[in-house]
Amino acid sequence: MNGVLITAGGNGIGRAMGHAFAAAGFRVWVTDVEPASLEACPADWQKSLVDASDETQVARLFADIQKTWGRLEAICANAGIAGPTAAVEEIDLSAWQRCVSVNLEGAFLAAKYGGPKLKAARGAIVLTSSTAGLYGYPNRAPYAAAKWGIIGLMKTLAMEWGPEGVRANAICPGAVEGPRMQGVMEREAAAKGTDVQHIYDGYASGTSMRSLVTAEDIANMAVFLCSAGARLVSGQVIAVDGHTENPDPKV
Repeated sequence: MNGVLITAGGNGIGRAMGHAFAAAGFRVWVTDVEPASLEACPADWQKSLVDASDETQVARLFADIQKTWGRLEAICANAGIAGPTAAVEEIDLSAWQRCVSVNLEGAFLAAKYGGPKLKAARGAIVLTSSTAGLYGYPNRAPYAAAKWGIIGLMKTLAMEWGPEGVRANAICPGAVEGPRMQGVMEREAAAKGTDVQHIYDGYASGTSMRSLVTAEDIANMAVFLCSAGARLVSGQVIAVDGHTENPDPKV
């Protein structure tokens, strides 16, 4: 049975990925920084309390995977945080560094320690970027910079690992329904002096399909990219966003 590791798999997009991969016949291993989130996951999933940006913890995670499973066919480098919502000149360096560390360095560490296992299995890695990694994004500089970096990392992995049969791709979710996006919209509303519903409507009207996406939409794409059906899909940036026309909500 193929195995998948999903970082930040305890809730949101990560948990949806876990369910989608399990339904596709994968055994599932998830990490998270919240014990309660891990406890709420299905009993038959492997679970590890791991900060994706901590190299010591990530190295220990892959040692545990080797001991328990031996093989690993897929990785979803999904860990990320929203970071501050503010103009560039108002962002503390420590807040910038933390956002970039979790979003970008977390993906790098998953690739660094997971690469040998994916090469042995001729597997696949999917990195979670964002439509913020495709456009400039007002008041979200650390997040946008990290998500652009994810795409550069993915393109490099595709070139380095392709000759060894490993595929690398990035998914760019648009605005995803759920608590995390609710928090983002609340902060944007406060920063722009408007109400949350207006920000929500702005996100939806900024897509050609006039809709936010769900975690399941992202999860389904991740499963496809790790499947035999995508055997020659690599180095691609795939937006699952209802076709974003304007990434900055209209106010």
